[in-house]
Amino acid sequence: MFFRTLSGRFLTLTIIFVMLAEVFIFVPSVARFRMDYLQQRLELAQLASLALLATPNDMVTPELADELLSNAEVLNIVLRRNEMRELILSSPLNEPVMQTYDLRGAGPFELIRDAMATLFTNEQEVIRIIGRPVKGAGIEIETTLYEAPLRDAMLVYGQNIFLISLLISVISSAMLFVAVRRLLVRPIRGLVANMMDYQQAPEDTTRVIIPQSRVLELRAAEDTLQDLQTQLTANLKQKKRLAQLGEAVAKISHDLRNILTTTQLLADRIEMSKDPIVARVAPKLMNSVDRAINLCEHTLTFGKAEEAAPRPERFVLAELVDEIIDSENLRDQAGAVRFRCEFSDDFTLLADRDQMFRVLGNLVRNARQAMVAIEGSGEICVRANRMPSGVQLYVCDTGPGLPEAAKSKLFQPFQGSVRKGGTGLGLAIAAELVRGHGGTLELAETSAKGTCFRIHLPRQNDR
Repeated sequence: MFFRTLSGRFLTLTIIFVMLAEVFIFVPSVARFRMDYLQQRLELAQLASLALLATPNDMVTPELADELLSNAEVLNIVLRRNEMRELILSSPLNEPVMQTYDLRGAGPFELIRDAMATLFTNEQEVIRIIGRPVKGAGIEIETTLYEAPLRDAMLVYGQNIFLISLLISVISSAMLFVAVRRLLVRPIRGLVANMMDYQQAPEDTTRVIIPQSRVLELRAAEDTLQDLQTQLTANLKQKKRLAQLGEAVAKISHDLRNILTTTQLLADRIEMSKDPIVARVAPKLMNSVDRAINLCEHTLTFGKAEEAAPRPERFVLAELVDEIIDSENLRDQAGAVRFRCEFSDDFTLLADRDQMFRVLGNLVRNARQAMVAIEGSGEICVRANRMPSGVQLYVCDTGPGLPEAAKSKLFQPFQGSVRKGGTGLGLAIAAELVRGHGGTLELAETSAKGTCFRIHLPRQNDR
């Protein structure tokens, strides 16, 4: 569990990276140690040869020769002071020379390669070393020695380097771990704790974070979180007030609708009066009552938390449109608006029939009211066609078109109304119902020749 935390992962990565860095240091260090070891053997061999050359006739007793070779840790010494190579000291070789290393022109990569070969070879081999004498005491010096002592010394040196590297890694990791926890993990935990505390009561302004970090990135995160929490708290308070207001309006609208329904019945009786003044005023009264009832119904519908999920069923579109036309003809006794359908009588649609009645009915009603109010007459056309992507329905009219100011807020409640006295809830509700089917409702075109709305229902609604 610890290694799934930010601190644990950072500690692990720190150890890995430090050890990796130590590996890059270890390999050249071991190669350098081997180079120094062999160079030291050559220098000791040179001292032994100088001791021999200082004796009369360059001769020493066998015991002294063995002691000189033993002190130099070599098997024989060959010195070249001019064109001739001279065997200075030697001891019996029971094994052949397996490798020859020339230290005079060896590069770093060659030294590293030879060091790794020596380190990972377990055989007891005799190797030859060639180098230059120090202090100009000759042209070339050559010696042979056993490789095992060199390997043992390299292993001891490598072990010491490993232990030192491990100690450095532990200390570095611990220091970085403490620093990261103090500088990063603790502030991040503070952010998380604040978010969890704010989640318990987002409307409480005292729980909004107060930026305190001195790290620029963390301070930017705290500032952003503070702005977000401040805006969210304000929005929640506003929505709560709007919800309370909406609940009150819904109750008022419900009661007002019942009152207006009674008023409408009374207005119907008044409309039958033969008094010319009453006959002239009665239609205006009826229109006002109709608008008031329509406002109450739309307010109650929009005030619901959400629309019910659609229950798709296959139905004949022509029958649905005929119901809508009959309903509108009852409102338009003069028959000023003509209706036309451009789809086959057997065209079917897979959707929630009641919701599609509300959607198409709203579009047709808006079109009829707009044309009657401005031009007094017109024509509404309902088209439908099936496409690879789904079904498209069009409701088009020959009205005057929509003003520019209404286009941007067309589907926004209480703002998208075009006609005077409208609420704009009809189109907002219709768009929500279409979205519930996975489709879209949009304004296809509008001009002085008319307006056309397009409904697109995706393919899954028409299988």
